[in-house]
Amino acid sequence: MSSNTLSNLALVAALGSVLAISAGTAQASEPAAGAKERCYGIALAGQNDCAAGPGTSCAGSSRSDHQANAWKYVPAGTCEQTASTTSPTGFGQKQAFTARRDG
Repeated sequence: MSSNTLSNLALVAALGSVLAISAGTAQASEPAAGAKERCYGIALAGQNDCAAGPGTSCAGSSRSDHQANAWKYVPAGTCEQTASTTSPTGFGQKQAFTARRDG
């Protein structure tokens, strides 16, 4: 084989590798079907899945709607699109937060 042919093959192999890596990265960033994530500040009183602060037994123990330290499972990718009246952003959060004070 000539050096020109080897150079072309090397180029094709390199481009193929880049495309394969890019495709794998795009797929890895999409949530798996049925995947869930914890979303703080969206559960109604008594309807949280867990983490409602000190002195609570966990699931179903939140004392108020949209409690900032209580989470509920939601489909992956939807948490920060779900309304929360206590969140600083007005939407659910992926971590517990300090509830905003209106007024």
